[in-house]
Amino acid sequence: MSRPRTRANPNPQEPDLANIVATLQRQLQEQQQETNQLREQVAQLNQIPQVNEVPPQNNPIPPAVPQVPEIHQEVLLAPAGLQRNPPLVREDLLYERFRRMKALEFEGTTDPIVADNWLIDIQVILDFMGLTEQEKVLCASFALKKDARHWWMTVQMRRNVANMSWQDFVAEFSTMYYNREILAVQQDEFTSFKQGSMSVMEAVKKFEQLARLCP
Repeated sequence: MSRPRTRANPNPQEPDLANIVATLQRQLQEQQQETNQLREQVAQLNQIPQVNEVPPQNNPIPPAVPQVPEIHQEVLLAPAGLQRNPPLVREDLLYERFRRMKALEFEGTTDPIVADNWLIDIQVILDFMGLTEQEKVLCASFALKKDARHWWMTVQMRRNVANMSWQDFVAEFSTMYYNREILAVQQDEFTSFKQGSMSVMEAVKKFEQLARLCP
């Protein structure tokens, strides 16, 4: 015999709305309690002083005034004659400016006219650049090559060229390259100057060169 089939309930029981609402309200209350607990914990943490935090003081100590190092005090109190001169312009920048002027190099010579021509040319460039006395000496030394460079090295060994004036440089240069014997010959040639086979322009140029070397 076949078993009788169970008939499905045509009207299933609907969920109880009141129970659902009550469950939701209970969950909301639990969430609210958790939120309140978290807020209390955060408030307690904020009340704990930080490790690096300095507690407020009733009478704060004023910041200490930095002391000037002794070596600086000695410099400030040193006599004016012993204080160091202000530093020159950076040598690499100064050299670059001077190099762009394309000044002629000087290798040394026994002809005072050649030496005098170079000195005049370099003086024009240095004046145009608007340099200080010491910067003029430094730039002129850049142009000294070969024998002239060796001569300058001997000058550096016997005196302090860092504070040398341009007049002192010219005096040193003249002592070296304006040979007295050759100058005497040039001066005799000037006093007895004759045009000879030279053109007028050549004679004028030669006469002016000799005149520069005469006192």
